[in-house]
Amino acid sequence: MDHWLSALGARRWAAGAGFLALGAAACGAAYEGPPAAELVGQARKLDLDGRPDAAIPLFRQALEADADSFDAHYGLARALDLAGSYDEAREHFARAIELAPEAAQEQALRMTGISWTFARNADRAARFFRDVFDRRVAAGNFAGAADEANELGRMYLELDDFDRAEEWYRTGHETAGRLADRSPQQVALADMRWAHAQARIAARRGRADIARRQSAVVEALLDRGGNDDQRIHYPYLLGYVAYHLGDHEGALAELQMADQEDPFILMLLGDASDQLGDTEAARGYYRKVLESSSHAITAAIARPVARAKLQGTR
Repeated sequence: MDHWLSALGARRWAAGAGFLALGAAACGAAYEGPPAAELVGQARKLDLDGRPDAAIPLFRQALEADADSFDAHYGLARALDLAGSYDEAREHFARAIELAPEAAQEQALRMTGISWTFARNADRAARFFRDVFDRRVAAGNFAGAADEANELGRMYLELDDFDRAEEWYRTGHETAGRLADRSPQQVALADMRWAHAQARIAARRGRADIARRQSAVVEALLDRGGNDDQRIHYPYLLGYVAYHLGDHEGALAELQMADQEDPFILMLLGDASDQLGDTEAARGYYRKVLESSSHAITAAIARPVARAKLQGTR
């Protein structure tokens, strides 16, 4: 799940502009300019429009107006990650965690985990994801905890730790099973996600037989109905399996039917095109990755690769 703190953030940005300005003055600040909330709102729009480089100066100006603005630290960290300034991004996420109200704590922790994923540091990323998982289990939020376990699985898989990926995807499936009074659709969804994960893990291990068998399980669960919104993920699965089993033509065909706004899928399309010798198409896909405003785990994997490919360093 990739979004800003929509409800909470909107209230914070819409209110208190005069209070923020008075607060800066009371602290003896020399800043003279628009209030922090106004600047954060402008920067946030630029960031969501895929222009993090333009958003960053406005977030910095917001911090001049209010050095303790959670929204400004959080927004600046997010934009810095998208711009490739990962070390500084984590500094601001750390401050955002310190300043976050209780309702925003989990998301600030998750985004810090994603920030460490941008830097390909699985151990550091896992600390933050695990914290969110533990909080949700303690609160009895088993659906949310299952989502977080699956996020951990995804991070480990794409950072090449297949054993831990399998462990956390299994934990996600088992945690989803702790939800009381699950509907048949919810049971099928959890089973589908587990089979989807097993197929991808098998493909990464070069186990074509298992990958195809688990892909067939996903298809059968989809054909039962009740989870039609998940069908968009099936061509992604087939494309992913084909890509990692070396069938780049098959991967390209399937991935072109998948979600064309997902930066990870765009990255795979770019590399499959590269492997087939279509450099122009590959560069087009990599540029689309960098045009995305996503700060999800998929972006954390895809953006560094796309940037390196376009710069000719990978």
